[in-house]
Formats: sequence, structure tokens, C-alpha cells
Amino acid sequence: MTKISVQDLIEAGVHFGHRASHWNPKMRPYVYGRRKLIHIIDVRETVRGILRAKKYLKQLAEEGGTILFVGTKRQASETIEQQAKRCGMPFVAERWLGGTLTNFRTIRSRLGRLNELEDIIGGEKLESYSKKMQSSLSREHRRMFSNLDGIRDMDHFPDCMIIVDPKKEKNAVKEAQKLGITTVALIDTDSNPDEIDLPIPGNDDSIRSIELIISMLADAILEGKEGEATEEIASKE
Repeated sequence: MTKISVQDLIEAGVHFGHRASHWNPKMRPYVYGRRKLIHIIDVRETVRGILRAKKYLKQLAEEGGTILFVGTKRQASETIEQQAKRCGMPFVAERWLGGTLTNFRTIRSRLGRLNELEDIIGGEKLESYSKKMQSSLSREHRRMFSNLDGIRDMDHFPDCMIIVDPKKEKNAVKEAQKLGITTVALIDTDSNPDEIDLPIPGNDDSIRSIELIISMLADAILEGKEGEATEEIASKE
């Protein structure tokens, strides 16, 4: 498993929390101190969180589990999409639609509409519509594609969710809790760690911090999937 460099974490600004006046007191065990008006996160706790999460994700991937990446804030969306695709997992990077999990059947039906729109737009049938309707269908497709494409192939509940900023993604966290889905989250000093199964205390506003930690978690998933593939090959011999 890839080694974790404390120096890399510090250079990425993982240790910078929020303003001390905006903190959640339940994050106290993860705070090293305060520099001026900013809380400083204990990087040792960050490393512990990453190690626990990587071990769990690797094992889950070895067992063929599904891990949903979630991060819709501007600083996280690109990384969430890239890293989820890199390890072949579903993702939500634009907007968490209410009921994505708790009303999964309805969401699946909307995916049917997305497929229908793609058939229309990609074929000759589009020409049979007026220019105004073509424009309307294109807008509908763009909106649905950005919201649903990342979970297009997810035909069952995920076994785990990787979340950037659980305060921002509170609706996703609530749905995971309701369904008993394990959560791993990059969590800053303004959030409640009690709501997360495997918290990773760290800066969830810095693009570099998010990229570094989410890529580590994706690496663990890939290592687990490689182990699963090796086992399958061995069993066939």
C-alpha cells in the first residue's frame, strides 16, 4: 500500500482548518492548536484516518464492493469525477438529487429518460422536432447528464460512500445513515465527525488537499481490485 508522506500533506495544506469561531467542538480531538484565527488540524490524526480508510476500502474492493464518490463543491467536483473514473466507481460531482439513494427506483427511472434523450439527440429523430423543442431537449439532456451520468451504471445501493465535506453533503450523509451505508469523509473543523463512520480530518476547501487525499483512497480501491482480479485468475487455473 502506498506510503503516506506527512510532508506531502503539509505542503498540500491539509492541516489548515476553518476559522476558530466557526468550528464544531466535536472536532476537538483532531485539532492540534490555533494559529492566529485558524484552527490547525493534527496531521497525525489525518494519517490515522487515511490509514483506516485505505485498509477498509482496499478490503471492500477486494470483495467486489461498490464505492460511491460524492463531492459537489467547486473545489472537489473535478477530482471526484477523475478519481472515481480512475478506479471504476460511480460518482456524484455536480448535484446530489434528493432521494438519490432513498428513492433509488425513481432515480433509475430518470436514467431511462436520459437514455431516451441520448437516442433522440444522437439519431435522425431529432430533425422531426421543431427548433424550439430541439433546444429544450438539449437543455434537458445536459442537465440530466451532469446530474446522473456518474451513477448511470450503479444498479444497486453502494456499500460505501467517500464524501468531501459532509457538512456540504448533509443530504447524502443522511441518506447513507438511513440505509446503513458506511461513510468515509474528508472532514474539516466545522463538521460533526460523529455522523461519519471513518472520518479523515483535513482541509476540505483546498483543491490540493482534496486531490491528495481522494487520490490516496482511489489508490487503495485499485489495489483491492487488483487483488480481486489476481484471486479470480488463480481460482481459474
